[in-house]
Amino acid sequence: MRLAPAIVALLWSGCALAATPQIHIEDAALFYKVYDSAGGHPSADLLQRDYVDKGSSGLRRFFSARNTTADRIAQAIATQPQMYADAESCLAALPAVRTRLTHVLGTLREDYPEAKFPPITIGVGRGKPVAIADETGVMIGLESLCAIQWMNPDVEDRFVHVVAHEYTHVQQAIAAPAFYAIAKPTVLEASLVEGAAEFMGILTSGGTSYVYFAGTTKGHEAEIETRFAADEDKTDLSAWLYNGSMTKPGDLGYWVGRRIVQAYYDHAVDKRAAIRGIIGITDAHAFLAKSGWYPGIPLAKDE
Repeated sequence: MRLAPAIVALLWSGCALAATPQIHIEDAALFYKVYDSAGGHPSADLLQRDYVDKGSSGLRRFFSARNTTADRIAQAIATQPQMYADAESCLAALPAVRTRLTHVLGTLREDYPEAKFPPITIGVGRGKPVAIADETGVMIGLESLCAIQWMNPDVEDRFVHVVAHEYTHVQQAIAAPAFYAIAKPTVLEASLVEGAAEFMGILTSGGTSYVYFAGTTKGHEAEIETRFAADEDKTDLSAWLYNGSMTKPGDLGYWVGRRIVQAYYDHAVDKRAAIRGIIGITDAHAFLAKSGWYPGIPLAKDE
């Protein structure tokens, strides 16, 4: 999701060049202060006055990008009360998440000196989306990410690895905006965008947000990737990407894309140049050819 150029320019001037990125977790705590004071049933007016209006600029940006309002949050709480009640338990992990992310982004700076560091915001929204990222930063919905336990059973790990993935999207949006924001990408193009984020997330945070893949793909690499190769130029992404739910995993294209990117990195002599190439992909087929990938390729490190 990309924002209006005027908004981007305003935000960029204040934070994108910061040496240390801002990691906002106070919005989530603010929400639960309001939520608890109302016995778990805050009105839209209360949410607007004491949460939305008092939230960070990142929270307001998140809400604007995905049409989230106090009314819609109140409706989501009414229809999915257990999700919001359960998500409060994730608050306790956020200080440790913030500390770990500081180290993760330090690793990104070392591996990719061109990196820019707009803010990360963890707030509470209307139950979706889980996360969005663009050139202005990363925005995470605590209630959504907390609910998707199939990603990683450890809440702290789950948040750290997902944010590391999303922060690569920030770099992609800056380095190669035309490729990152293709209106109707092919399976290959979208899988490389997501696969690059998975690869860099693993490289910087030490783990993947999609831990379930290890149990479903091992021993089936050639079979899965032969099917992927047959679909790579299709613009119907439904068999490979953005097809998961809160309770059911999906997004197998993330895994294939990550393996293609891993092959590219493994074959590169200059690893720092390889990272620039991974973040700055502009031509999917040229990148695929240079990677040396083929269905079922054995990799030194797999997830």
